[in-house]
Amino acid sequence: MLALVKKPRIEISLQGEQVDELIEWIRKKFEVDILTSDDAGSIAIEETDFWKEMQSNRVGNLLSGARLKAGLSQAGLAEKLGIRQNMISDYERGRRRLSLAMAKRMAEILNIKIERIS
Repeated sequence: MLALVKKPRIEISLQGEQVDELIEWIRKKFEVDILTSDDAGSIAIEETDFWKEMQSNRVGNLLSGARLKAGLSQAGLAEKLGIRQNMISDYERGRRRLSLAMAKRMAEILNIKIERIS
């Protein structure tokens, strides 16, 4: 069985006896989605809510991940770029489109290829 705890986002693969009891125990504290179970077979990733959410704001999610990997807060990245923190938030949430010039600056600071975020 493959389960997904939504917040915090944790993916758990469980096999063996008493899996259902364990899932019920986890559900008492967290919101859980079962992605696959023994009788359900597998699900294409493109059909999952997680995939749809990630694809709806692909650039923003990639930017956020690159920023976190670089060990920068939104405020820290904004400072390096000479812009306001709320602009970084807008980029990451998909509320503001990245210009090519800004994408180049961010790619350089985050040490990633520009193709990742443009």
